[in-house]
Amino acid sequence: MERAAQGADGGGGSNSSSRSSSRATSAGSSPSCSLAGRGIAGRSAVAGLGGGGSRSSPGSVAASPSGGDGRRREPALEGVLSKYTNLLQGWQNSVRVLRLAEPQFQVSISILCNHRYFVLDFEAGLLQYFVNEQSKHQKPRGALSLSGAIVSLSDEAPHMLVVYSANGEMYKLRAADAKEKQLWVTQLRACAKYHMETNSKPNSGPELVLSEDEKSDTEDKEEAELGVMEDQRSVILHLISQLKLGMDLTKVVLPTFILEKRSLLEMYADFMAHPDLLLAVTAGATPEERVICFVEYYLTAFHEGRKGALAKKPYNPIIGETFHCSWEVPRDRVKPKRTAPHSPPSQEHLIAEEPAESYKLRFVAEQVSHHPPISCFYCECKEKRLCINTHVWTKSKFMGMSVGVSMIGEGVLRLLEHGEEYVFTLPSAYARSILTIPWVELGGKVSINCAKTGYSATVIFHTKPFYGGKVHRVTAEVKHNPTNTIVCKVHGEWNGTLEFTYNNGETKVVDTTTLPVCPKKIRPLEKQGPMESRNLWREVTRYLRLGDIDAATEQKRRLEDKQRMEERKRENLRTPWQPKYFIQEGDGWVYFNPLWKAH
Repeated sequence: MERAAQGADGGGGSNSSSRSSSRATSAGSSPSCSLAGRGIAGRSAVAGLGGGGSRSSPGSVAASPSGGDGRRREPALEGVLSKYTNLLQGWQNSVRVLRLAEPQFQVSISILCNHRYFVLDFEAGLLQYFVNEQSKHQKPRGALSLSGAIVSLSDEAPHMLVVYSANGEMYKLRAADAKEKQLWVTQLRACAKYHMETNSKPNSGPELVLSEDEKSDTEDKEEAELGVMEDQRSVILHLISQLKLGMDLTKVVLPTFILEKRSLLEMYADFMAHPDLLLAVTAGATPEERVICFVEYYLTAFHEGRKGALAKKPYNPIIGETFHCSWEVPRDRVKPKRTAPHSPPSQEHLIAEEPAESYKLRFVAEQVSHHPPISCFYCECKEKRLCINTHVWTKSKFMGMSVGVSMIGEGVLRLLEHGEEYVFTLPSAYARSILTIPWVELGGKVSINCAKTGYSATVIFHTKPFYGGKVHRVTAEVKHNPTNTIVCKVHGEWNGTLEFTYNNGETKVVDTTTLPVCPKKIRPLEKQGPMESRNLWREVTRYLRLGDIDAATEQKRRLEDKQRMEERKRENLRTPWQPKYFIQEGDGWVYFNPLWKAH
């Protein structure tokens, strides 16, 4: 049995429809020239019992999804149609009382004259309806997604058409006459076809980002370490006056001048600035050596990722935003740090063919959710059979003269050659002294665990005490759980010197400030897609570099307004956002084509 989509409509019941005598007209004959100027024909004359009619672009909008300048005119078509609903068992109508000559013969007869105002939003792929034209700027009474929809004619009633959506909903509609019916059918079918073809394009993973297009990143993102200016301090004071201790800042709009000139997605990529240390993990001869190598990489990653001590906030990624990059890592730089003398040669060195001069490490990040704000990133090296999959939910709160950001989620490092998985968490970040010279520190306890080998590590990022004490301190212990043996201890500063002490008495010092940085490779802006981070935020970044805070704020507002508008459309359709690269599995997110599934 057919199932009709029900809207929140009312009225009596009947089985026939009234007709409006309106027609779609050309822009030249339209009494409403302002619409014609937007590429939409004006309203035709309205006559008849129900009123109505449709508006459309002159000519056939079905021929192309965009106008002459490449941008779609909205809406593609709008007007009055009768709508059938199961709730009323008939066409929506109002009751009109007809008075016959004799009062005793007064009866009520249902006459179908109350229609619905429909708007076809071609760009969004939506067919929405409202009570009347005046309410079309309010929330629609109902909406139907047209991607993959089937639009057919019906002889159930004159001038009737039926729209079957891909999710099983159905609209039975009736136009005023055959010409208007054909106009709606043509536009609806064109819209359904366009969005079906667009949505059916295969997802592109990082392997589809052409390596030859990527260039070494030379963009300088060092932030000038200046204190808060007096006019900026007044803005922050005004903002603080409206906040409460512990208040969630996720939905609070922060001033533009505190922004760092990069997206949070790119910041995650900058944590990979020492890819040789990461790739060296899989070269470790023993499980103990591999877990210690990973702890070393982990502790040295945050220095470069923070880009200095100045506390500035990266751009909040827009939902659907992505960031792609890669690294070329010279093979002679990838070697285990503590190789046991009896370790056998790895399979990699047994291959007779000449290897490439470097390893390729690829990275892709995507913002998969807006509320809560969840970012995912994935990187892999196929030659070393190593990959990392991470999802992070950032939650910020006001703490008086500082702001705390919790990094909720986890990452998993997989060493496919050894069949090992290392599950790790991330520390919290704190912006201190926000009214003077803001600075950043990390804090909290994080863990690294490998269930297969029984090794784990506990890392503590120590926040500075109120009186005395050092800043940026970090300590760590690596433990073999089956034997309850501590095999390595670490102490130092995560953005300075780290000292490793092993259970055999040996020590090693790592200075994070002198570690060689491997620049990431990224495509130039002209070859990036519209939702890639640097291209998406390019105008905000440009104005921040020029010091034009007002213009940067306006560009940022436009991006955020567009995100809110698209979110409202999805809410009206009750359809969740579908990420491009990541799939939700339980409470986590996984890359759609990970190395452990592809090999």
